[in-house]
Amino acid sequence: MKPIGPIPAAFATQQGELMIGGCGVSDLAVRTGQTPFFVYDLDLATAQVERFRAAMPNEIHLHYAVKANPHPAVIKHLMSLTDGLDMASGGELERVRDCGAAMEHVSFAGPGKRDPELELAISLGATLNLESENEAVRALAIAERLGVTPRLAVRVNPDFELKGSGMSMGGGAKPFGIDQERVPALVRKLIAAGADWRGFHIYSGSQSLDVDAIAECQRASIALAADLAHAIGETPKSVNLGGGFGIPYTANDVPLDVESVGSRLSQALSARDAILQDTQFMIELGRWLIGEAGVYVAKILDRKESKGELFFVTDGGMHHHLAASGNFGMVMKRNYPVAIASHMGAETVGSATIVGPLCTPLDKLAADMAVPEAQIGDYVAVFASGAYGLSASPVHFLSHPMASEIVVKGGKITI
Repeated sequence: MKPIGPIPAAFATQQGELMIGGCGVSDLAVRTGQTPFFVYDLDLATAQVERFRAAMPNEIHLHYAVKANPHPAVIKHLMSLTDGLDMASGGELERVRDCGAAMEHVSFAGPGKRDPELELAISLGATLNLESENEAVRALAIAERLGVTPRLAVRVNPDFELKGSGMSMGGGAKPFGIDQERVPALVRKLIAAGADWRGFHIYSGSQSLDVDAIAECQRASIALAADLAHAIGETPKSVNLGGGFGIPYTANDVPLDVESVGSRLSQALSARDAILQDTQFMIELGRWLIGEAGVYVAKILDRKESKGELFFVTDGGMHHHLAASGNFGMVMKRNYPVAIASHMGAETVGSATIVGPLCTPLDKLAADMAVPEAQIGDYVAVFASGAYGLSASPVHFLSHPMASEIVVKGGKITI
């Protein structure tokens, strides 16, 4: 048998039917009118924000990275609790605009911004994190045509990376950002052109559970920002230190000690160069804020044996939750935290592989995991599903029905 990932603390000790935000999965299924569905418990996201605030230095601003989960209710909730929002596309920018976000606290990063996206960001007053010299030329030209002063920051490709991260986004040749040695010349051109230069965006990696790696990356980012500021001769208004905070997905993953990260960051900020004394620092988080607040629920459609192995066939799979199937950035397939949601905490009686309805062997939600007695009609829950779930999956593959998304807050359900 293969182990599953650690079930988040809010659900790990439950017995019987799984409850999410005070609502049972069977009731959620009836209220939704279908399975599969994703459900996001916003009270759990609130608790994460509160934990972050308590752990981090007071001068650190918290931004929500919308790419993790762009559901409008999630955006509106986290928008009310955080200090800003970070976008990765013009579509996300339109979505946060429609949610009523204050654009002076919105930033837009991404290596391939189209001219209409640049124009939208500039006209709304959002901060553009420039990813190349060519993009800077285009942004300045658009701002001149519009007759507005653009808010421009520079995304830096540092010489270092966040070690042990799930995805490296800094160090070496990268499509993200501008190599650190070329940044001062570009910033001087932006200032000379009359742009409102906002500072630096230094994002080196994501999904790390290593306190030492995150702390060292933050320390190095602060030092790099100071060196660049001296080379430019100007103090940056802000420095975005990126994110990188991970959550446990697979067996042996240990939750990140955020309190230790905050303590180390406090030390690094206390020792920062005087040129950064008045600079505002922010951290952008998505997965860590909303990931463990989400659960993907599917129904068992069939129970079958093949060559002595048991399979539970569900109505959900990789078309809704690519990451759980192991086909979204996972080099070696390991089981996510998965449970038979109808029988939480029940004694296991054997093992089963949980698969979806797609005509591909890639469509597995869990392989050879220990299971209790389960029958057709029971529910399966995939935990840690609040980030990079439905919006990061091939939802049109084989034309199966779309999964619903439900939001629970204070025991109340929004569909």
